[in-house]
Amino acid sequence: MNLHELKNNKGAKKRRTRVGRGESSGKGRTSGKGNKGQMSRTGHKHRALFEGGQMPLIRRIPKRGFTSPNRVEYAALNIGELVKSISGDITPETLVNAGRVSGKSPIKILGGGEISEARTVKAHAFSATAKSKIEAAGGTCEVI
Repeated sequence: MNLHELKNNKGAKKRRTRVGRGESSGKGRTSGKGNKGQMSRTGHKHRALFEGGQMPLIRRIPKRGFTSPNRVEYAALNIGELVKSISGDITPETLVNAGRVSGKSPIKILGGGEISEARTVKAHAFSATAKSKIEAAGGTCEVI
C-alpha cells in the first residue's frame, strides 16, 4: 500500500451545510435559527455559558475559602523508606536518580520510619520529627 492509494473511510469527510440556499436544501428561509428573537438576529453573538440573561451558574453558587497563589507544593518522603532504598548520603540528585522524585518540586523529609546509621541528608525542608531522628542517629540535616 502506498500513500497515494489511501482513502478516507466512508462518512469520514462530510460536506459543510450551506444555509440560506432555498427551501429544498432543508436549511432555507430562517437558516436553522428559528423564528424571531435575540438568537435569530444578524450579527448576534453571545459568550460561552451565556444563559439568556438568567443569573449564570458561576454567580449563583456560593464561594468559599481562598487559594493562595504563593503555596509551595512539596514532594514528601519518609526518612525510613529512604534509608532502606538509598545507600550513602541522601541528596536531591540521588533521589532523582533513584526515581523517588521528579526533580521539579522541592523535597520535604518526613519522620516516618526508623534510621539507625549516621547519614547526611540534604533537602529543601525537614519535619521536626525527621530532623530529631536524623540527628539522634548521628547524621546531619542540610537545608538547601
